[in-house]
Order: sequence, then C-alpha cells, then structure tokens
Amino acid sequence: MSADAIVVGSGPNGLVAAIMLARAGRKVLLLEGAAQFGGGLRSSEATLPGLIHDFGATVMGMALASPAFRGLELKGVEFAHAPVAAAHPLDGRPSALLHRDLRRTAEGLGRDGVAWTATAGAVARGGFPLVDILLKPLGPWPPRPGPLLRAAAFGPMAALPATTFARRVLKTVEGRALFAGIAAHAMLDLRRPISAGYGLVLGGLAHLVGWPVVRGGSQVLTDALLAEFRSLGGEAVTGHRVRRLAELDAPVVVLDVTPRQLLSMTDDLPEGYRRRLERYRYGPGVFKMDWALDGPVPWRDPAVALAGTVHLGGTLEEITLSEAEAAAGRVSPHPYVLLVQPYVADPTRGGHTLWAYCHVPHGSRADMTDAIERQIERYAPGFRDRVLARHAMGPAELEAANPNLVGGDIGGGLASLGQFLRRPVWSPAPWRTPLPGVFLCSSSTPPGPAAHGMGGWQAARQALRPR
Repeated sequence: MSADAIVVGSGPNGLVAAIMLARAGRKVLLLEGAAQFGGGLRSSEATLPGLIHDFGATVMGMALASPAFRGLELKGVEFAHAPVAAAHPLDGRPSALLHRDLRRTAEGLGRDGVAWTATAGAVARGGFPLVDILLKPLGPWPPRPGPLLRAAAFGPMAALPATTFARRVLKTVEGRALFAGIAAHAMLDLRRPISAGYGLVLGGLAHLVGWPVVRGGSQVLTDALLAEFRSLGGEAVTGHRVRRLAELDAPVVVLDVTPRQLLSMTDDLPEGYRRRLERYRYGPGVFKMDWALDGPVPWRDPAVALAGTVHLGGTLEEITLSEAEAAAGRVSPHPYVLLVQPYVADPTRGGHTLWAYCHVPHGSRADMTDAIERQIERYAPGFRDRVLARHAMGPAELEAANPNLVGGDIGGGLASLGQFLRRPVWSPAPWRTPLPGVFLCSSSTPPGPAAHGMGGWQAARQALRPR
C-alpha cells in the first residue's frame, strides 16, 4: 500500500495525526487492524441489543481541554455533563462531591475548601495556557511568561506522592478520599512521586471544562474525527493489521502502537534504541465491566446518583493499599473501582448502562466480577438486583480487542516519574524513531494516556518538519 503518509491505528492519537497530515496536503492512508475504528475510543452493544457501552475512554475532560481537539470542527459531537462531575461515597460519612463549580466543591469540603481552591483550583485558574504546557511537556510553549510561571509553581506540588500531598495539604477524611480517588486514575502506587500531579490536573480539569461524556457514546467522537479526515481526502481502511513495516510504502509512517508492537514490526532498529524499547515498562492492567440495569443504581446517598463518575474504595488509606497491591503484582480483595454511570448525563444510550474497572496486576487472570460488585453493593445495597446483563473483560480480553492494551495496561506504559518524559525513550523528540520517516504517536509517547490526541499532534508536527 502506498501514499504520501500512512498512519497505523485509529485511536485518538492516530486520527489526530492523520487529520494534521491531510490538512498539510498529504495523501494519507489510515489503516486499522480491528473491524471498527477508534481503538480505545469506540462503543458497542456489549450487553443487550440497543444499549450503548463505551469500550474504553468515556469521560472526556481531556478531550475538551486538549489543544489537538480545540482546533477541529467535530460535527455532531455534543458533550453532556452530569449535575455532579464525580462523587466519592464513604462509610458513615457524607459523600465527597466534585462539582464543575469550584466554589461549590470547596464549600462541600468544609475545612479543606481553602486548600482545594489553592491547589486544584489553581490549575483551573491557569486555564488553557497552563493545560497546553502540561500536555506539551517538551514544548513548543507559549512565549508569554505567565503560563510558564504557573507551571513552575505547579511543579513542586505535582512531583509529590499523592499520599504525601493529601496528608500535608488536606485535613478531612472526605477531602483526602476525594483526592485519592482522582489521583488513582494514574494507575500508580499513590506513594510514588508525581501521583499527586495526576490528581491535581484531573481535579483542575473538572473545574475548567468538566468531566462530560459524549452524547450517544464515545464512538460518536471517533466518527466525527473520521469524517473530518475523509473530508480532507484521506482514505481509511479497517481489518488491515500491519505486522511488518516492510508492508508500507510511504515516505512518512506514523504508528499508533506501543514499543512492544514496534519491536515486532521491524528488525532494522539500531541496537541501542532497541534495547531501550525492550526496557520500557508496562503498568498494571484493568478488569473492566459493563452492566445493563433495569433502573438507576440504588445509591445509599442520593447525591451519588447525580454524579457522572463515582470513585469507590473508601478512605485515602484504603485506596492507597489497593493501588499498592496492584502495583506490587497482587490482587486486592477490596479494589479501588472507577465507575461511570453515563445515563445520568446522557439518556440517549438506550437505558441504564454502567461502566467500571478496577486495577489488577499486569496480565492478571483473576476474575474481579464479585470484588467489583461487592464494592458497589457496599454503597448501593441491592445493586445486583438491578442487573439485567453484565459483560466482563480481563487483561487478556482487552489486549485481544486492542493490542495496545498490553497486559491490560490502558495507559500505554507505566506512568511513573522515570517514564513521564522518557516515553518511550529519553529524547527531545521521542515521537521520532531512528528509522527515516517513521514516527510513534501512541500513549507510549508524551504526554501519555487519555483521549487528548496530543501524541498524534506531536508526531504529525515532527513528520511535517524538514529534517
């Protein structure tokens, strides 16, 4: 197959790269190995006919904030917000609530309101200029000093372990638990450096843009990106899995794959680069579930019923233990559960659909169905009586559906301090490989995981730059 440029993989990074190359006047061919475009950004009827479930990404704060998406016309895409961005129920205590409104969140946190406003609130006040720097850790950065000064002030807080930040800055059980639930999105041991940074960024984004879902399912966003690409003359093909780079005839090849796939696609990598890719570390996996329910989740606290996202796992100490177990290769009997109830914001998905996952050791074969449902029942007694159908996927099933999810790792690699910028190798331009014209754009490149498309944005910039 020949073209001016070939993009392999149609996740958000691959789609953004394809659009940018096509906008620059290149004849672009997009190849997707699966039968459906989107990678982690797709939807299907996973449980019952007529009910729409998202395979991977469903909460779209990063997409709304991303400079890669801000410059696109996404026709037909509507972002729907729940009344409460996120809720964190607790035993015997009021639930901690994350509202889009910063003041309302602070008021609900009581004694921790001032600290929340000064930290997560500072990220929100930094606005898109600060977000642009955080999503472009290697540049290019704006010439104005203001955003750079805000980023410099953010850095020391972000570098802390989430546990250290929570205990130093937050005083209440509710505030610490809320922060732990947000920081745990990073799939890191919360005692490790920079885990606080993930919590601060995601918390700040909730106030800046919200944590919405795409009305009708995440596939709607993929379809809009694909329509934009095709309107620019691009060609897109599903069911074509690229196994070797030699199959591709183009001066530019952009790969939305992780280091493991790149290593298997060519024997021509320089030995030093190959060794560095072989040392790249993948993180814990996830065990994901979808449910069809006959009604809303019967939360004990009615406030939780208004939330789009719900974090289950109890206190800071409980969540820290759960995440440490997964990071150490052990299955937690009481896992932290990240749950999304799309029906709260989006009634167009055919009924009461529910989505959740917990973190498990890399490649784990453990069936976490009962453990996840017990955590839900802990705060919503009678939940299981509402279940019409369920669908579960462990690490092996997730990787089979999307080879980038190596061992069930939905982040494209461990999001540790060592791999924050060294994704997948230390380089001023890590999207460029040593092979002429070959670039990486997956979440294994900066700025890492989430549906923001910035890996594709950076790879396309590199590909369009004269050498």
